[in-house]
Amino acid sequence: MIQALIGPVTGLLDKVIEDKDQKAKLAHEIATLAERQAHEASMAQILTNREEAKHKSIWVSGWRPCVGWVCAVALAYHFVLAPCITFGATWAGAAIPELPAFDMDSLMTVLLGMLGLGGLRTYEKQKGLTK
Repeated sequence: MIQALIGPVTGLLDKVIEDKDQKAKLAHEIATLAERQAHEASMAQILTNREEAKHKSIWVSGWRPCVGWVCAVALAYHFVLAPCITFGATWAGAAIPELPAFDMDSLMTVLLGMLGLGGLRTYEKQKGLTK
């Protein structure tokens, strides 16, 4: 949304400010404002995540591993267990009801997001950026 406002606002600078250097400086500040705000919000979230992970209580620091295990179990069920059950039942000639299916789009969004964060954490550790 802010990006849509940057063009018209910098266009108004031409009408209000005559000094080209000052105009260029203000246009640059306006253009980088949204990026700066997004960066500050991301850094605040990182600090919050770090403090949560340090907590001694499993109810505060353990939610991330729990979500990871839930995603792993759901993924294993969907891609390994359910096909094996269906194959085994068909091979044995048994009639089974339709197995439940997960909303894999939502599951993959969460899982891939967590894997991306895990990859970032590994990178940070390899570079010595964290303990």
